[in-house]
Amino acid sequence: MTIRLERKEGIATITLARPKDLNALNLETVDALVDALDSVRAEGDRVLVLAGEGRAFCAGADRAEMILREPREWEPIVDRYLDPVRRIADLDIPVIARLHGDTVGGGFGLAIASDFRIAAEGIRLGAPFVRVGLAGCDMSAGYYLPRLIGLGPATELMMTGRLVRADEALALGLVHRVVPADRLDEEVGNLAESLCAGPPIALAFTKRAIRRSLDRGRDEEFDYEIFAQVQCIQTEDHREGVKAFFDEKRSPVFRGR
Repeated sequence: MTIRLERKEGIATITLARPKDLNALNLETVDALVDALDSVRAEGDRVLVLAGEGRAFCAGADRAEMILREPREWEPIVDRYLDPVRRIADLDIPVIARLHGDTVGGGFGLAIASDFRIAAEGIRLGAPFVRVGLAGCDMSAGYYLPRLIGLGPATELMMTGRLVRADEALALGLVHRVVPADRLDEEVGNLAESLCAGPPIALAFTKRAIRRSLDRGRDEEFDYEIFAQVQCIQTEDHREGVKAFFDEKRSPVFRGR
């Protein structure tokens, strides 16, 4: 088994489970990850945590997959490796990357496609593709990295293949929080529980709006914001939020209706 999927009270956790190989991605793992992500979408989980077992979150692609192939063979394989990234970005729920160890190459791609990145102190992150003669834009880095940290820093990291430590990643805006390793589960758990208690319809519209804004102009994004807010205003969750906040001075209970 290369992937483990667990669920508890609306929070799904997908764990990369190839610790002896530093959770390197091979085609079997990629396909299992896609199946797990499809299951999360189908089952209606409210938050997803991506994690890794062992010393690393993910050390990138499995070297055993890097064999001689014809270009026509490579194209569908490289495209297939992007399928988990597509699934993560297209999920309507918040995705938290729990980065307890080195997050490199393909693992870096999974992390930057997620909505939140919580890192343990001292870990390394990066896209060292150019160091082995590959384009630095692999596994979504060319799309997400400039948008996350800006063109200049992204150019430097992708063209040099340099890895950054967690504290520098935080300064760059690459991760949201850095905590001691023994506090990582607590930090991720608190964030997951907070998001899980949030209004799922509103969070879904919010995530879609954020993702759309990466590729659209201001007026298109404003149109979507209007549409999204009109939908949310009509929900029971909105009425519950107003009642709890203004009238009853309590925490709201959102039910996704």
